Amino acid sequence: MVWDVFNVIGTIAFAMSGAVIGMKVKYDIIGIYFLGLTTAFGGGVIRNLTIGLPIIEVWQQTTLFIIAIITISLTFLLPNIIFNYLREVNILDAVGLSAFAIQGAMHAHFLGLPIIAVVFSAAITGAGGGIIRDVLAQRKPTVFRKEVYLFWAMLAGFVIGMGWAKEPYQLYILFSIILLLRIVSLRFDWYLPSRTVVNVERKLG
Repeated sequence: MVWDVFNVIGTIAFAMSGAVIGMKVKYDIIGIYFLGLTTAFGGGVIRNLTIGLPIIEVWQQTTLFIIAIITISLTFLLPNIIFNYLREVNILDAVGLSAFAIQGAMHAHFLGLPIIAVVFSAAITGAGGGIIRDVLAQRKPTVFRKEVYLFWAMLAGFVIGMGWAKEPYQLYILFSIILLLRIVSLRFDWYLPSRTVVNVERKLG
């Protein structure tokens, strides 16, 4: 039940996120649907490839594909309502990141993989779709910017990998905490350390 809930939450959030970005960059209807679907399922595809799960499992999620298509269609048909309530795509990313990070970590933990694999699975499931979306939309991927994004997915993976969240109520609490941390980090402009390389040209002679 918990597994299905996080799947549905993440799919709706990322499908809508991809569709919103598609409209913002003025893609046609095919581009909008493609961006929505790749955002919703791209992270799962990469996860399956990297932790040894059959890639065909992604195509067997008929219900989730239907949910994603309905979500994208509503976003496309009712853009004004969507944009009135969601002026920024960040809240959708926060919800999708939190849900899919936990779902990805649960996948790896269930397979008995080491904690580093659980953390990686959480990170790539939570952020992989967003990376693909941003690349296809010719945007700088959010995950590689200074703001705190991928770290929260990794934190969720670490908690699950350590066995600190197993029961349904613990997983829901973890989802709420990761979502809250992502929103707070956006609200107060928390950033991770970064460095810039400056090229200095020296005149010879």
